[in-house]
Amino acid sequence: MPANIKNQAKLAVKDEYIFDFLELGEKHSEKELETAAIAKIESFLLERGGVFAFIGSQYKSVVDNEEYFIDILLYHRLLKYLVAIEFKIGKFKPEHVGKMQFYLALLDDKVKMENENPSIGIVLCKSKNKTIVEYALKESNKHIGISEYRIVKELPFGLKDKFPEPENIARLLGNIG
Repeated sequence: MPANIKNQAKLAVKDEYIFDFLELGEKHSEKELETAAIAKIESFLLERGGVFAFIGSQYKSVVDNEEYFIDILLYHRLLKYLVAIEFKIGKFKPEHVGKMQFYLALLDDKVKMENENPSIGIVLCKSKNKTIVEYALKESNKHIGISEYRIVKELPFGLKDKFPEPENIARLLGNIG
């Protein structure tokens, strides 16, 4: 990847994304995270910098009669590269890099056009250990970013007193059944 594109690509991948606009609770599945992102794709793309085009969710590729699905596939209009995004609701694991390398090789061979730059991948996970990430990416020849996402855990200060405590909600719901 040319140096000027490489530097811009690094800037395009943030270290952390705030996904409070997805309105998810603290506990959610990868599918719920993806579905919420798709439902609010405009906000999602703006959070990612506003220069991305949406290509698809659960983007399907077939290799030797086996199907593979990339959670979200975007296109960066200025830098001319495909961006594969994988959601992980837990902490980062080294095997996530292997899966992303596979997806990027597949995109570069079967989807990328001749005038486009090599694809990049972003693994969005709930948490990561920087040392584990560095070792996992050390031998990778693909352009992969590991980013955390955060769902706001508490209501903003001005709204806190407008809602009942979780214990009261649980008690009230328990009385219904």
